[in-house]
Amino acid sequence: MSTVSRRSFTLGALAATPLLAACGNGVGSRGSERIDARVDTTLNYLYNTYPNTRSLADKSTGMLVMPLVTEAGLGIGGGYGRGALRIGGSTVDYYSATKGSVGLQIGAQQFAHVLFFMTDDALSKFRRASGWAAGADIEYAFRDQGENIRAETTTSTSPVVAVIFGQAGLLAGVSLEGMKYTRIIP
Repeated sequence: MSTVSRRSFTLGALAATPLLAACGNGVGSRGSERIDARVDTTLNYLYNTYPNTRSLADKSTGMLVMPLVTEAGLGIGGGYGRGALRIGGSTVDYYSATKGSVGLQIGAQQFAHVLFFMTDDALSKFRRASGWAAGADIEYAFRDQGENIRAETTTSTSPVVAVIFGQAGLLAGVSLEGMKYTRIIP
């Protein structure tokens, strides 16, 4: 068994530094620009396709926009997406959304969703949490047969309103239950 001297350890650490620096941690990358561009495109699509959501956005204190969430399952399933938290029209943080599920399922799908934070308290709880899971505080608004998003006054009094749209794929159902949001550096 060999012993490592302080000099060998220091030289090894210095030699490994460029290798560790090459591991992308997101700082200085263009990931945030890509996410912001996707968020802008998603919001334009949402407002043009479902004009009623613009008034919902005007009433909200902030919104988390997830332009693309991809999920797949074959008995055990999972999903992932990245997006941005916007307050006053400006991006303040970036988030990832991860989801896991177990059950009778097969297929894959993609969808977009926006969480509208209707109260300052709901927004501050979301931002302070180390990881925030969607749950009972959310009111859902889905497309109805007239291709409009339904968000009545009873819906907009909820602390968080989730709008799910742009579904594509062959996985039965779309749900945010069990989805965990975590702040990231893209």
